[in-house]
Amino acid sequence: MVENFSEDGIIIPENSMKQLPDENILKQMQKYKENVIFKTDSSFHDVFVCDNKVGRFLKYGISIQAGIIDTPFYKGNIPYLNYFLQTYFLKPKAKKILLIGFGIGHLVNQMEMIFDNLEQFDAVDIEENIMDIATNYFNFKPSGKFNFYLQDALVYLRNNKTKYDIIITDVAGNEGIDERFFEDEFFENIKKSLAKDGIFAFNSFANTDFDEDEKTFFGFSIKQYKKYFKNFAVFNGVTSDSVTLKAMYGLDKRIYDITNSIFVASDMVLEEKMFQDISSENIEKINSIGVNICPYTKDLHKIYR
Repeated sequence: MVENFSEDGIIIPENSMKQLPDENILKQMQKYKENVIFKTDSSFHDVFVCDNKVGRFLKYGISIQAGIIDTPFYKGNIPYLNYFLQTYFLKPKAKKILLIGFGIGHLVNQMEMIFDNLEQFDAVDIEENIMDIATNYFNFKPSGKFNFYLQDALVYLRNNKTKYDIIITDVAGNEGIDERFFEDEFFENIKKSLAKDGIFAFNSFANTDFDEDEKTFFGFSIKQYKKYFKNFAVFNGVTSDSVTLKAMYGLDKRIYDITNSIFVASDMVLEEKMFQDISSENIEKINSIGVNICPYTKDLHKIYR
């Protein structure tokens, strides 16, 4: 049994750490004076929108869930979200996209700008305040293609009849990820909801050694993805970690030995060149929304078949 699950069924990233953080590095982390500009209690979280000297952030409790960084070093979405933009290289003519875990809507607006053939963009989130927060505090602009569903994602998927070209899932809460998003029912409903050769992208985490032993959380995840997809790529989070640490804390060194692991899965054949030998036209398409995508493509850890 994987040891990362809590009694409440939450997969806790910190349980994947094999070494405690260096206290000297932790002391270097700047403590920001925050201005809370919105606060409310919801059915699931204590919700805050806060400004500080590096940007504006949505927080559940003390945990940053989404936000916009605005520093001389980096401006834009929380950096790990940039990995999701690589789905454009695999399905540039995608017509229907589903986002599970809405965040602040910045990713929606970005993807609407780069996918020229897009007809429908659906988003599902369980937080009842999220749309008002995105619109009022993060400049989210819903288009005529956009549909929002305030619902449990598993319920939505069970009842869904649409076949999506791309499904993106980003559902980490203030403690971790609900284990339901790693169970068979979830994967079965994702497969049911994907078009033929559709792309499924999922934000997860791993220890930085990416140990594939099935007793580790990463190894358990690999086993599940192999069960449901013919092949999948894993990105290791090196760039997003370094950009985040430098932009937010002025650090040039990793703090924790855990990192984002972004899974990109499909039943179509995935090859390294699909992520790394990219046409200048496609790169320019993503650069046009202010994202330098090339460093993120180089974080390809491995393609599993």
